[in-house]
Amino acid sequence: MRIGAHVDPAEPLAEAAARGADLIQFFLTDPQGWIDPVDRDDAEALRSAETDVYIHAPYRINVASSNNRIRIPSRKLLFSHAAGAAKVGAKGIIVHGGHVEKADGLAAGFDNWRKTFAYAADQGGFATPVLIENTAGGDNACARRFDNLARLWDAIGDYEVGFCLDTCHAFAGGENLLDIVDRVKAITGRIDLIHANNSRDGFDSGRDRHDNMTAGEIDPELIVAVIRAAGAPALVETPGGAEGQTADINYLRERLA
Repeated sequence: MRIGAHVDPAEPLAEAAARGADLIQFFLTDPQGWIDPVDRDDAEALRSAETDVYIHAPYRINVASSNNRIRIPSRKLLFSHAAGAAKVGAKGIIVHGGHVEKADGLAAGFDNWRKTFAYAADQGGFATPVLIENTAGGDNACARRFDNLARLWDAIGDYEVGFCLDTCHAFAGGENLLDIVDRVKAITGRIDLIHANNSRDGFDSGRDRHDNMTAGEIDPELIVAVIRAAGAPALVETPGGAEGQTADINYLRERLA
């Protein structure tokens, strides 16, 4: 079972070594910006490393939006970051499921996702596999509640699209972790990556605040059980820098051994 962490992008392989991580995730640019990635000096080292690489897309991306000033730049930014992820040999690019402005706009939001993948297919596909991640908050979110996730997959499931399951987001979003792997796979048919995070806030709080394995509101053994049931690589996006994340990685490894 491969376990890793989200790390600072400056020297990701050094960060991986500091944590003993099998895989790493990082941003190619400011996650809050509308910035296209530039070529990295360490691209060849990342491509040839034994450490698996995943890229997280900027938080700004929301291809579900009905606002053209958000949706169209979001689609372009997702394309450019998928291309940048390919240059560093990433196994996937993780993007949040997004949201719509009004509850009655969800159908259009799902269709906007479909149009994004249809456009990509016409262009030969995304340069890196896209993994949609469930989110913690928002009443009009496309991938918080799993009934909406099912509607999203009805729209895009015929395309090559993967899924990233975040345990904090699921718990804070109001989805029980006990049988979550079976419920997700019944919808998506797959789980490609686990974001193994505890939650600072309670069940169905709608708040996206990660915590370390043994410090949050989720029984950490539930997180272990999710990883084991999914059989997917997992990474922590938890606080405490190298020290805190190393402790979390070791906790998971010991219990998954």
